[in-house]
Amino acid sequence: MPDKRIRVLLVDDHQVVRRGLRTFLEVQEDIEVVGEAADGAGGAALAVELLPDVILMDIKMPGTDGIEALKRLRELDSPARVLVVTSFTEQRTVIPALRAGAAGYVHKDIDPDALAAAIRSVHAGHVLLHPGIAAALLAQDEQPPAPTRGSTLTEREREVLALIADGRSNREIARALVLSEKTVKTHVSNILMKLDVADRTQAALWAVRTGNATD
Repeated sequence: MPDKRIRVLLVDDHQVVRRGLRTFLEVQEDIEVVGEAADGAGGAALAVELLPDVILMDIKMPGTDGIEALKRLRELDSPARVLVVTSFTEQRTVIPALRAGAAGYVHKDIDPDALAAAIRSVHAGHVLLHPGIAAALLAQDEQPPAPTRGSTLTEREREVLALIADGRSNREIARALVLSEKTVKTHVSNILMKLDVADRTQAALWAVRTGNATD
């Protein structure tokens, strides 16, 4: 049994979905379901109360939807990583969720073992960017982000950014670049400041859209 299980909060307006997720996740030795909410407002409130590590969040919910809940979690400075679990994977639905702070998304028909792997992945600091969504970002009609925002990045910061976009955690980046995790955290903070983005997910999106995702 792991020393510390991953604490998961379920946020979905369908009770049968929550029940199914709980039934599967409770048999995972390293995952613990700590609570459930039927809408975004309830999910944000429980996130403050229960301090989950990962939140499985639906997007389309009555009242406060997943996008608004993500924004609320950011306002509350919640450290929880949000994995969107949805049946809606259209560009207009998923991209706003990623921009609002989601660490990634999976479809509701995902294989149970793959869902557990996704939870472990986002908990470890990875960003789950589906190739189709990365392509959609590049095809958006809106004005692309100004590449000059990244013009002040140092060579080392660009290396770190490329690894962030590759879904690497701070520990993996430290190992790849032979740096301490503390130094990597400093680089990540500088990158977020220079790109004027709120979190590493948005930094990864910026890198994909500007062609800085590969070193």
